[in-house]
Amino acid sequence: MAARGPGRVSVLLPTYNERDNLPLVVWLLVRTFGDSGIDFEIIIIDDGSPDGTQEVAQQLEKIYGSDKIFFLFPSGTAYIHGMKYATGNFIVIMDADLSHHPKFIPEFIRKQKEGNFDIVSGTRYKGNGGVYGWDLKRKLISRGANFLTQVLLRPGASDLTGSFRLYRKEVLEKLMEKCVSQGYVFQMEMIVRARQLGFTIGEVPISFVDRVYGESKLGGNEIVSFLKGLLTLFATT
Repeated sequence: MAARGPGRVSVLLPTYNERDNLPLVVWLLVRTFGDSGIDFEIIIIDDGSPDGTQEVAQQLEKIYGSDKIFFLFPSGTAYIHGMKYATGNFIVIMDADLSHHPKFIPEFIRKQKEGNFDIVSGTRYKGNGGVYGWDLKRKLISRGANFLTQVLLRPGASDLTGSFRLYRKEVLEKLMEKCVSQGYVFQMEMIVRARQLGFTIGEVPISFVDRVYGESKLGGNEIVSFLKGLLTLFATT
């Protein structure tokens, strides 16, 4: 893939068992970028899905063209692998399960230009942001995780566990070198490390909608990992 203009946006879309959601989220992305006149590419990074996600990704690559849709098998961390192939100056990381609506991406880009931010993070906990489709337990876990993080780490951002963000490519590369966490705590560490390194962070309120197809990957093990990761960050930052 040849490099494009300075405003190009690369979307990294990690997938695992998303065959039903993937065509919809790609269609929404293509429509959103087309309507906004934003140069883009979508890099699908599938982690060995047994449900046929890879076949769907390959079909989408044929339909939209390999200059717009690029399908990868990851070796190691999906984001690191995807970055190697990204040609945009800005990288959007989002979920493929339709919980993150592409309509917010043009707002991320406007916000970035407005404040020349290094990172623009979608927030469920500010302005008219919100969460839809979660039960009380899931809301309490998310709110509790954010509250604990705010108290212990004072990161200067309102939503630490969300993963819908826009990064300058070079900033994301530096953060990936520094971050050691995995799973639920990874997104939180990215913001904490960004503050440590002096990167600027803007926020855009988003609506988060629980996945339509498939099962949530948040379980008891993820919660335990989050708490361990939070305490590790508290002890080392």
